[in-house]
Amino acid sequence: MTEQLYLPDDDYRREFDARVEAVDESNGTVVLDRTLFYKEGGGQPPDHGRLSFEGGEGRVVDVRKDHGEIRHTIQGDLPEAGVTIHGELDWERRHAHMRYHTAQHVVSKVVLDEYGASTAGNRIHDDRARIDFAPAEFDESDLRAIEERANALIEQDLPVEKENRPRAALEAETPDGRSNLDLIPDDVDPLRAVTIGDVDVCPCGGTHVDRLGELGKLTIVDRSSKGADTERIEFVLDGPERA
Repeated sequence: MTEQLYLPDDDYRREFDARVEAVDESNGTVVLDRTLFYKEGGGQPPDHGRLSFEGGEGRVVDVRKDHGEIRHTIQGDLPEAGVTIHGELDWERRHAHMRYHTAQHVVSKVVLDEYGASTAGNRIHDDRARIDFAPAEFDESDLRAIEERANALIEQDLPVEKENRPRAALEAETPDGRSNLDLIPDDVDPLRAVTIGDVDVCPCGGTHVDRLGELGKLTIVDRSSKGADTERIEFVLDGPERA
């Protein structure tokens, strides 16, 4: 099992050292004993960055989890198994994903509270994000109300805490419709909880900012129907960032 160094609460770390466990030259992938690179999952794209080692370096262009191993796809030089590498994240990409993933939690909780609609899916990018809600049917006044409520929470600059919690306690505290806990295998315990002030708590393994003030202003830019009782909202962020 590859150790994920950013868990539960080290999202801002940018560099690390690790040992190469395995190399697959056929697909250009490397497995490390530990990593800061976020792997694709939960609607969040993988981190990009660089691995350097004695005699070479390569770009990390994809990261995927495979049976507990986190495989880094490399463009450039491949290290040999057993050597030590130095990893560096593409920080602007990572931080953008942190901001948008946290904003997704805010919007999802607002919609659940105000309209009783659960998050059916989401996708985060470095310049926008979308969320699918069901059951939902929004009009323009609904979109403005969601946007206003989300920005009111952001303006409070609420803390965002990330910690491992006992599964039973987190299940009891998570509101109905807030997450798909039934999709997480029963043997995963504890679970990582992401808590926003006294407003929201949700099990999540993605990367997040430490305070809502880092999100800046949220603007809903699109709405579309994705089938019976399912609505898609797309939003962008503009404003303060923490480098």
